[in-house]
Amino acid sequence: MIYIKRLIFLLFIVSSCQSTGQLKIEARITEELEEVSAAEFSKNSDLTWVIQDAGNTNNLIGLNQNGHIVRNLYITNAKNRDWEDLTSDAHGNIYIGDFGNNNKKRKTFTIYKVNQEDLNAGTATAERIEFTLHKDQKSEDFESFFIFNDSFYIFSKEHKKFVVLKVKNRTGKQVAEVHSKYNLKGKNNKITSADISKDGKTIVLLNHDKLWELSNFKGDDFFSGDIREIEFEHNSQKEGICFKTDSTVVITDERKDFEGGYIYTFNLN
Repeated sequence: MIYIKRLIFLLFIVSSCQSTGQLKIEARITEELEEVSAAEFSKNSDLTWVIQDAGNTNNLIGLNQNGHIVRNLYITNAKNRDWEDLTSDAHGNIYIGDFGNNNKKRKTFTIYKVNQEDLNAGTATAERIEFTLHKDQKSEDFESFFIFNDSFYIFSKEHKKFVVLKVKNRTGKQVAEVHSKYNLKGKNNKITSADISKDGKTIVLLNHDKLWELSNFKGDDFFSGDIREIEFEHNSQKEGICFKTDSTVVITDERKDFEGGYIYTFNLN
């Protein structure tokens, strides 16, 4: 029965011209990776870099355009406590956000910096950026972030009002600044991943069935401009988003049985 369901699903995908809702399917991620929780591009590389969720190995993984593993970088001084998102800087360094906190009891959070020159190696020792919360900020589940002007902006995953932390891109320990709080309109607004375009003019926040596009903001007052909600007409456990170009994003979702586990593209225009 499972085989028949899988066959029917694959036939549906083929007959729909490799699209689902407004998402274009680019590849199926290898079955070895069931819990892909982020996606990111690095400067001068056409690989899609991904990680897996809590409890999986501490590997940064590079996928080719067919969704196959071509890089599998073991981070020697890290532990996948709850890896949730990826971001990169203008130099091609990739940062792993280990700040998932489902039980909301976590006190210390870590961002691992993987240097660009190590991305072709088999192992790497990452730089560690550790942060704690201000005494007036309660512990939350953080699942998304991006880097802007050499600081990280980290979003909590909430039904309603969420908090945005600001953490300096500086090795060592620090206390996160509470940058802002915001409440998106509507329901089902948990943010699972985020990214900012290379030109710094557009932000995307991801949810399982939609995204929010932020534009025309001033400085790092990200909610001061236009906010557009875009529905996908498709619902799955989408956990990763990153910009491929300034108007096109790549999205990944987790695999559940024969559904999910895809790399999609979506045009914002």
